[in-house]
Amino acid sequence: MDRTEATARVEELRRIIEQHNYLYYVKDDPQISDYEWDQLMRELIQLEGEFPELLTPDSPTQRVGATPLAFFEKVEHTIPMLSLANAFDEQDLRDFDRRVQQGIGTDAPIAYVCELKIDGLAVSLRYENGRFVRGATRGDGRTGEDITQNLRTIRSIPLAFNKPMSFEVRGEAYMPRRVFERVNKERAERGEPLFANPRNAAAGSLRQLDPKIAAERSLDIFLYSMVGEEALPADSHSEALALLEELGFKVNPERRTFVGIDGVIEFIAGWIEKRSQLPYDIDGMVVKVDSFAYQEELGFTAKSPRWAIAYKFPAEEAVTVLRGIEITVGRTGAVTPTAILDPVSLAGTTVKRASLHNEDMIREKGIMIGDHVVVKKAGDIIPEVVEVKTEQRTGEEQPYHMPTHCPACGSGLVRLDEEVALRCINPQCPAQIREGIIHFVSRNAMNIEGLGEKVVTQLYEHQLIRDVADLYYLKRDELISLERMGEKSVDNMLAAIEKSKNNSLERLLFGLGIRFVGEKAARLLARHFGTMEALQEASEEEILSIHEIGTKIAESIALYFSKPEVTETLNRLRAAGVNMTYKGLRPEEVDQDSPFSGKTVVLTGTLEQVTRKEAQQLIEGKGGKVSGSVSKKTDLVVAGESAGSKLEKANELGIQVIDEQTFIDWTKA
Repeated sequence: MDRTEATARVEELRRIIEQHNYLYYVKDDPQISDYEWDQLMRELIQLEGEFPELLTPDSPTQRVGATPLAFFEKVEHTIPMLSLANAFDEQDLRDFDRRVQQGIGTDAPIAYVCELKIDGLAVSLRYENGRFVRGATRGDGRTGEDITQNLRTIRSIPLAFNKPMSFEVRGEAYMPRRVFERVNKERAERGEPLFANPRNAAAGSLRQLDPKIAAERSLDIFLYSMVGEEALPADSHSEALALLEELGFKVNPERRTFVGIDGVIEFIAGWIEKRSQLPYDIDGMVVKVDSFAYQEELGFTAKSPRWAIAYKFPAEEAVTVLRGIEITVGRTGAVTPTAILDPVSLAGTTVKRASLHNEDMIREKGIMIGDHVVVKKAGDIIPEVVEVKTEQRTGEEQPYHMPTHCPACGSGLVRLDEEVALRCINPQCPAQIREGIIHFVSRNAMNIEGLGEKVVTQLYEHQLIRDVADLYYLKRDELISLERMGEKSVDNMLAAIEKSKNNSLERLLFGLGIRFVGEKAARLLARHFGTMEALQEASEEEILSIHEIGTKIAESIALYFSKPEVTETLNRLRAAGVNMTYKGLRPEEVDQDSPFSGKTVVLTGTLEQVTRKEAQQLIEGKGGKVSGSVSKKTDLVVAGESAGSKLEKANELGIQVIDEQTFIDWTKA
């Protein structure tokens, strides 16, 4: 291939890859498999290597290609990124509406756009001649920091357009809740300080000097405005948002336009109740005058626009008494303190325990046994102690000191390197082994019914199991002799163990508890390599070639399979008949002619013949994708018994609906 041919092919590959990035990360509607995407990227990387003069900053291969910086350059915003005035109740919103009407000089109802207030980091993106050239933080509103290389790692941000347009667009970068939980879990295992919430995690990620770290955090973004004289021709904010979507930007779909403040108030009240259902954090609602002409007429104060206001949701916090601190040892050896509380109602649930994270947190907050403490749910999910009410102390409170030895095995606790967490490094620690087995048999791993935490503990204490492979060598007579083990329960347990031998490879990989390998990574690895043997023999480079598998996962997998004891355990599992192959369709094997190929499917109601997870695997194996909600993008709804609002919405939108039996028949076609 000569240079002219290479230039044409490189341009074509970039266009195709960015289009599929848009479909995957913005529209949530992938059209090709991960394998096909990987092949396109490999070809582009190869051509850019052969013809380095063709490499440009906006190439999709450069999203994580920048070298670490020594510091961030300062950026002057041509138009200040002002903050918004706040509203905290209905009266504040009505006062805002009154001021808007007075400023415009009308009694007529005003059209407002309501948008979710994403709890993330405000950023500004600059495009010149259709190419993303600079991204910056808000900073003090007038001067921010140049974080272009980190923003390039967010795959929902387009790096280039086909049109030679120049403009500035602003939005909120954020960390999805599932990513936040994964990142904090990994940090806990490494003994690093935990992020307090997804917003802090997003901000910390975008201020990393090494873009590879930012890329591993899987951030996302919603864009909410275009600014400056070069902005798109639009008469209203709602029209501008629609134009941004047409250009390929990711704009939050949960927005509404209302004429009059009453609709705004009702809309906000609804989201206060259902915000926990979102996959990302919001801390309020932004209300903007829709008309640009009205916005210009209203103008700005020194600190904020007069035509917008941010309604802040009330905090989900409660005060209770901390009665004790319990220490647990996880399967990685990390020692975690947990607060034992007087029961208190919080965010719709009764909270009796709350995370204290580590010894440093207890010391920094000055926590004592008997303290009145403020408890909240981080991200509305995980209860944690955030504050001590020192003014309520009576003098009877007792200081707490972390143990110096493991409560499970008595080994001395240590801090590895500069980890925050104390850790038991005894590989034979019964707590670590027991937790590892409990994880192995859990529903999302090998799914062995009848082997709950209590049973696993009992088997371990009676020395019937010492690792996960021992489960497949249990004898009926040994089990029946144990306390509270009847013949029927033993037979059911052994049947469940036998059934688990047929699980697909991804369940086994997840169950083994390889550091950093969650369910998604396990599925990606199983689909790519097909067999445990192929994965064992794979190099770090081969593992890294998989889309969405990062350096830490690849290094962890290579280290895991290098251990002799792991090889021995896997050999014993093979000898017991445990399946070591991927049972789903590999990317190259997906049936493109199936009824589910390329379709977005929603499952609703109770399924009798298969579980939800099994149904999802069947759909994905036939080339389809499962979504959790019904929208105009939904192609098909599978309705089981007692289907509710999702079925109603599907009928309203005219979406095809099939029953469970039809679904089963289609999967066999």
